[in-house]
Amino acid sequence: MTAPTVSPSQVRCALLLRDEFAFLDLRHEAAYATGHPLFAANMAADRIALEAETRLPRKDVQIVVYDAGEGLVPLAEDRFNALGYTDIRQLDRGLQAWQMAGYELFRDVNSYAKAFGELVESRRHTPSLPADEVAALIATGANVRILDVRRFDEYAIMNIPGSVSVPGAELVLRAGRVAPDPATTIIVNCAGRTRSIIGTQSLINAGIANNVLALRNGTIGWTLAGKDLEHGADRCGGIGLFEGAKANAREVAYRAGVRHVGLEEAMTFKAQTQRTLYRFDVRAGEDYAAGHIPGFRHYPGGQLVQEIDMAAPVRGARILLTDNMDVRADMTASWLAQMGWETYVLVGGYDRALEVGPPEVLPKPNSSHRYRRPYEGTDVSTGAMQAYLDWEYGLIDQLRRDATHGFFVI
Repeated sequence: MTAPTVSPSQVRCALLLRDEFAFLDLRHEAAYATGHPLFAANMAADRIALEAETRLPRKDVQIVVYDAGEGLVPLAEDRFNALGYTDIRQLDRGLQAWQMAGYELFRDVNSYAKAFGELVESRRHTPSLPADEVAALIATGANVRILDVRRFDEYAIMNIPGSVSVPGAELVLRAGRVAPDPATTIIVNCAGRTRSIIGTQSLINAGIANNVLALRNGTIGWTLAGKDLEHGADRCGGIGLFEGAKANAREVAYRAGVRHVGLEEAMTFKAQTQRTLYRFDVRAGEDYAAGHIPGFRHYPGGQLVQEIDMAAPVRGARILLTDNMDVRADMTASWLAQMGWETYVLVGGYDRALEVGPPEVLPKPNSSHRYRRPYEGTDVSTGAMQAYLDWEYGLIDQLRRDATHGFFVI
């Protein structure tokens, strides 16, 4: 059986209308990163059996697949059919047809989240400092704290000397403990640009009294400036809300169009089987393991914003977030809503029986199939780092040319 075809223009129209469907690139991640449509998510054909039921929870969702001439579509169709998926279609003439139609291709991974980050900086003029200026502040003993918003494992490999690990969505929850003095300048960093922009703007949006700036270009910028990185650090920020943080986070979510629902309404969403519903617990892994609401998958909020194409490949789906302290869910939801998602936050639910246990983790792909990010590891060439930054700076123009994103910035 051959999957029916859809044209590039039909796919583009569906994206503009925010129809619910998954647009999937069947190549390995390394090939996907060489160029793909903005909202195409990567699911390699040989990983469908491993990933599909987690990433595509509704079996009758429309799935549009494509390759670049490798002949992966029939294999993918067979594997989806074997799992019980019922609406598989293929992009007519594949990636080449998308290009021939004059539509934009985006390089790298998590491209639309990174493009969104650039849009946020452009629209809000998110403040930042170059590495030389941050290094000078550290050297002179200035009243400054550096908060690293990457995953803790990334931080432990390499970090700005003296920085503290406070992964993305934890910022508003923990900044009051890490920098209790409002006179302290907070510098937010990641490996490159996106997470530091979103993290910095999160603290600003939530109304922290401190002066907050991003480390421009993150650890890449630090390295290109000839500065040394620290290795093996394990400093973590403890919980401590700054004044008004919880109420401010709720207000930020409200301004972004996030809606808050109780358990009864959440169960109604689950019962509406004609819509895809993603449910994510956005707390830290140890919080999730200690007790979580059944049915919610773990995805730390900061990573969820950057990796939303991996976490939720069904564009147009609903997203429901939970967090026993609300702040992480509200801030994460505010960003997802601005990226065009129909986003909700579950209020309550932690006074009932909770499941205990570690998060589900999908098996990692073969290392030879994985795209090596220019900001990971300690042996990346400076040329590759600079090329990566140049690419990120060009994403604003690509968004304008592509014109399907529908993002807004509060």
